[in-house]
Amino acid sequence: MSDDLPVSPFAPQAFPPLPPIAGMHVFAAQTGVKYTGRPDFLLAEFSPAARVAGVFTSSKMPSAPVDLARQNLAAGRGRIRGLGVNAGNANAFTGAAGARAANRTAKALAKRLGAADTEIFLASTGVIGETLDPAPLVAAIRSSTFDLEAISDWPGAAHAIMTTDTFAKGATRTAKIGKQNIRINAIAKGSGMIAPDMATMLAFVFTDAALPARLLHPLLLEATQKSFNAITVDGDTSTSDTCLLVATGAKPIDSPAIRRLDDPRLAQFRKALTDVMQDVAIQVVCDGEGVSKLMTVDVSGALDDGAARRIGLAIGNSPLVKTAIAGADANWGRIVMAVGKSGEVVDRDRLSIEIGGHKVARRGRVVPGYDEAPVARHMQGQRIHIAVDVGAANGKAKGRTRIWASDLTHGYISINADYRS
Repeated sequence: MSDDLPVSPFAPQAFPPLPPIAGMHVFAAQTGVKYTGRPDFLLAEFSPAARVAGVFTSSKMPSAPVDLARQNLAAGRGRIRGLGVNAGNANAFTGAAGARAANRTAKALAKRLGAADTEIFLASTGVIGETLDPAPLVAAIRSSTFDLEAISDWPGAAHAIMTTDTFAKGATRTAKIGKQNIRINAIAKGSGMIAPDMATMLAFVFTDAALPARLLHPLLLEATQKSFNAITVDGDTSTSDTCLLVATGAKPIDSPAIRRLDDPRLAQFRKALTDVMQDVAIQVVCDGEGVSKLMTVDVSGALDDGAARRIGLAIGNSPLVKTAIAGADANWGRIVMAVGKSGEVVDRDRLSIEIGGHKVARRGRVVPGYDEAPVARHMQGQRIHIAVDVGAANGKAKGRTRIWASDLTHGYISINADYRS
């Protein structure tokens, strides 16, 4: 993160207090890979009972740490003992040298923790195409104190993974699985190059529940679809997007073992997991590069939820819609345009639009007696709500979704024009 970046208008006054998660220890170290005078390397240790699931970028140019994580998920059967995340260098598009850097870092962490190589996961964020020297990371690993009984430094860890972020992102929730009280903590980074599929940028979710990897994966997929896959800043998918869900196993679940996602005992946990991931995902949008407003887009009446999502993203990614939001221009015709370009089945003559709860268009035309004044007042605010019903299948379709997006300001151009300086 550059110290001269203007802080997001949505930045909280302080990082939220996150409770301890038994069976793990997370902290921050300083390597100087790119930044000086600040932590830039998240390190975490997990108990031998810990299990992990992950989702990753859909980019055809994945980084070396993404390749390593995918390999270790399969080879290690969901076991995890260590995590390392560096900021400032993405270790992406770096060829064999990038793979060697990732492997050397992972082996150093495995040796330090007495773990198997397949139990180590890495992530990197920063500039693409620059060779990463692993020596500072290895030195930080060797000099750090790992202690599962130590108090985790959640604010430090969240700050360590920031690049152009202007505030650290974290959230926590609690839930019950059966009679057991469960904690879930999440931290994330992201500000630009934010678009779904998989998109999370970098996000790490930790729980003390004892859940097997075979359950963690569908749980993570479900929550990701409703959180990180429902946000966009600029429509660009990163090479490094990684989201890991780690269950430390510290809180055993009463018998019989949970084997299915629809087990009633998981209901509270599933909701809490989605809630905490939505929380940090929305924080990412609220810290979008140059952001001044948060756009919430509700789409209904699509053929299915996937179609609704694609329509919502067509609206949220439209430069014309985003700049109208930034300029507080109630130019709802741009929403019509975005729906039309989505490529999904929509009914022009049934399309309805609301902005800020005010009816703008209904059944394919502007509402009679439309008064723009209350819509214009809503557009002056920081949180803009758009609702569209696309009327597919003669108005009988039930597909729906919610998307969160940022506006587009001169600040985005300024940040990305000077990103490497």
